[in-house]
Amino acid sequence: MFKTIKNDLPASIVVFFVALPLCLGIALASGAPLFSGLIAGIIGGIVVGSLSGSKVGVSGPAAGLAAIVLTAIGSLGGYQNFLVAVVLGGVIQLIFGILKAGIIGYYFPSSVIKGMLTGIGIIIILKQIPHFFGYDATPEGSFSFFEVDGQNTFSDLINTLKYITPGSAIVGIVSLGVLILWEKVLTKKAKIFQLIQGPLVVVVIGVVFFNLTKDSEIWGIAQTHLVSVPVPDDAGSFLAQFSFPNFSVITNPDVWIVAFTVALVASLETLLCVEATDRLDPHKNVTPTNRELLAQGTGNIISGLIGGLPITQVIVRSSANIQSGGVSKMSAIIHGFFLLISVILIPRLLNMIPLSVLAAILLVVGYKLAKPGLFKKMYNLGWKQWIPFIVTILGIVFIDLLWGIGLGLAVGIVVILLKSYQNSHFLHIEDKSNGKHKIKMTLAEEVTFFNKGAIIKELEGLPRDTYLEINVLNTRYLDNDIVEILEDFAFKAKERHIDIKLVSKRGIVENPDSFIEFFEQRPKSDLSLS
Repeated sequence: MFKTIKNDLPASIVVFFVALPLCLGIALASGAPLFSGLIAGIIGGIVVGSLSGSKVGVSGPAAGLAAIVLTAIGSLGGYQNFLVAVVLGGVIQLIFGILKAGIIGYYFPSSVIKGMLTGIGIIIILKQIPHFFGYDATPEGSFSFFEVDGQNTFSDLINTLKYITPGSAIVGIVSLGVLILWEKVLTKKAKIFQLIQGPLVVVVIGVVFFNLTKDSEIWGIAQTHLVSVPVPDDAGSFLAQFSFPNFSVITNPDVWIVAFTVALVASLETLLCVEATDRLDPHKNVTPTNRELLAQGTGNIISGLIGGLPITQVIVRSSANIQSGGVSKMSAIIHGFFLLISVILIPRLLNMIPLSVLAAILLVVGYKLAKPGLFKKMYNLGWKQWIPFIVTILGIVFIDLLWGIGLGLAVGIVVILLKSYQNSHFLHIEDKSNGKHKIKMTLAEEVTFFNKGAIIKELEGLPRDTYLEINVLNTRYLDNDIVEILEDFAFKAKERHIDIKLVSKRGIVENPDSFIEFFEQRPKSDLSLS
């Protein structure tokens, strides 16, 4: 892990600045103590980051659980009673991992995963615009369309026009300009600009601007528009911020219902994020999903025991990590230590960071997740990919994350069933080993995303120095998810000295440069491969 510290350390700084306001904002939106969000961020980084098999995933408190937490705190009679449910939820996640329930993660359609990433990117942009201009009525980390104060995403945007804070707006605009300049121009000029990340520079600019203008009536930034980390007076008051579960309510059936709900939702969010993160990872690492559930369960047990919110792997922090060049799990672990050290040693300095500066950082993250070109690409892939993709986006933007994913999955399943109900789909392996590691993989007539788990398992299990023949002569429909799996495997096959022969009606191709390009060029009159 330490071999990649030159990549992971700068990335961890960016993740830290992304995580800080989200930890606080999600705690506020959940009706929990602010410090509980920081605890979850610290445990998610250090503990879950250490135990997880994901190289680039980052864990912490999740916006998707905020509504559940807010309701549960009230129904269970207080935060300490809710912490019992968090601990029990972690135990249930451990059971999920032992039962190998992580395989569910392989069965999310590619179109839904891409829709989730794009939807989250759009909602980040829409939610951060008010903070960017100094209108901070909604807590950071709230991703639901309808707000607790009766407002919604678009009414907040309209209200922003009435309540622009000049100081926040100007430092936000400057920060966004610096971030764009840093990435598009300066990082290509000298290595120093790659080592020192743009987000760190704009945070320094924000702190300096706050101190220079704090006495100005026009340009000064009020405390309500700054980061708000709890500031303890001494060691005793710092320790007093920790809460502990009230295990006397463990026999209450409602506690167990909340625990199972937290475990189920947190596990699904984590598996979705794992699938999305692996797809974003330029190195195409495959995260062991059952190990991830065990890591998340352990993290939730510890978080619940010391007063933290429930933890999941989270796509905003994970994508920021990947975009910033994070290579190994060290970036997630270091960001956890940054959170821990900063809340102990420099909380007052953190409280000088304008929220508009952090909003500028998140706007860049959001744009990279929701690039306009992806819409055209998904549309060109055909209606079977486009409809689940766009339904997922609309659900996330106009309801919330879980509803969007649920609607996208439902539509995706209907689309697949409409296409594949007439034919069975299977994976058949021939001549697995004849002493030369020559393996023939014959794909069925219909290969859909339901076959992802089996195909990934077979490809990952191939020994080094294998000669793999993939036969698609009889394949009438090959889902885009499977094509992407083959594309990712081809990248890793070179490292493992695996030669690939693709046999199709168009002929035989040795070690194709791109499976995606190969199948996109196939005439429509041949196979309906898309």
